[in-house]
Amino acid sequence: MVKANGNYLKLPGSYLFSTIGKKVREYSAANPEAKIIRLGIGDVTQPIAPAIIEAMHKAVDEMGNAETFKGYAPDLGYEFLRNTIAENDYKARGCNIEADEIFVSDGAKCDCSNIQEIFSLDNKIAVCDPVYPVYVDSNVMAGRAGDYNAKTETWSDVIYMPCTADNGFAPQIPDKTPDLIYLCFPNNPTGATITKAQLQEWVDYANKVGAVILYDAAYEAYISEENVPHSIYECEGARTCAIEFRSFSKNAGFTGVRLGFTVIPKELKAGDVALHGLWARRHGTKYNGAPYIIQRAGEAVYSAAGKEQLKAQVAYYMNNAKYIYEGLKGAGFTVSGGVNAPYIWLKTPNNMTSWEFFDYLLEKVQVVGTPGAGFGPSGEGYFRLTAFGTYENTVAAVDRIKNAGL
Repeated sequence: MVKANGNYLKLPGSYLFSTIGKKVREYSAANPEAKIIRLGIGDVTQPIAPAIIEAMHKAVDEMGNAETFKGYAPDLGYEFLRNTIAENDYKARGCNIEADEIFVSDGAKCDCSNIQEIFSLDNKIAVCDPVYPVYVDSNVMAGRAGDYNAKTETWSDVIYMPCTADNGFAPQIPDKTPDLIYLCFPNNPTGATITKAQLQEWVDYANKVGAVILYDAAYEAYISEENVPHSIYECEGARTCAIEFRSFSKNAGFTGVRLGFTVIPKELKAGDVALHGLWARRHGTKYNGAPYIIQRAGEAVYSAAGKEQLKAQVAYYMNNAKYIYEGLKGAGFTVSGGVNAPYIWLKTPNNMTSWEFFDYLLEKVQVVGTPGAGFGPSGEGYFRLTAFGTYENTVAAVDRIKNAGL
């Protein structure tokens, strides 16, 4: 008789944003007249930039012509895109990353969850707490997380690195030695960052203990401060201990288009095994490549016009972040984030739990955010708001929260 994967049955409830979506749908059905403002999921609202749309149109026309038609993409992605990424995201910042160390995909979420497949199940993972749920959930599905403790909301084989107000929402090197270390900066959900010197400490530690850092840099385009690194490869020694994930979703509005990439240096090894070759094998076997049209769109992100247009979009969202931060702080809320990231991390008022605050905002003022508890036990008592809404909705949402009677 066929059997289900028992690891999936260990997962408590549904995926965080699925739960939020269900709650919002149920409320909308019961209150069809309600004008809900969604600042929960990190989805963008500004249209794709003109330079990118132009490149997509041109690529569509090429697909309709026998001489320029493209079928399956190369395993790693088209050279025109990988070369462009290598030059603009890495070499321009002094990072020694070659085009053949870049694997183009349909998004960082998939890569962040699939990367664990090339590692042994007995590897110990360490995660920031709070943390993007995909890191933990994908390891649960693989059978690497151990057993779930409903009381503490933790997994027995996961090393948690609390990120609290006391440590500036930045993780400390754990007492237990991990094999895989998930880091995300600028951070989702807290919006926190670390300096290059702080990141160098992690690189040095990983090389010392033989660990691999899985570095999610999906929000690097939002960095505004000089001492905050855009890539882990800005640190000396990162090529022998780090894998980096990048996304076009937030910097270029590709949430509905889907494009990302993963960088694995050829020096990076697990023991004597080169991880570049393992990921190449996995990539070639399980993935048929991002569409040609979308990869041409990705190339246009780095054009002169694309850079200028996307700079304006990032500024638009960060203006929203500033409005949320200053508006709520001025109203007496305790807030952080919003400087190098499009997320505001808000302490829930009146000792409310994060889900109580979620329900209160939805029912009283029809504003949707994300409960901090959904990101891990240290997220309890906090709430995430995104700056990816329209400016008009952002202003309205802040006004509603300020007038919510809290």
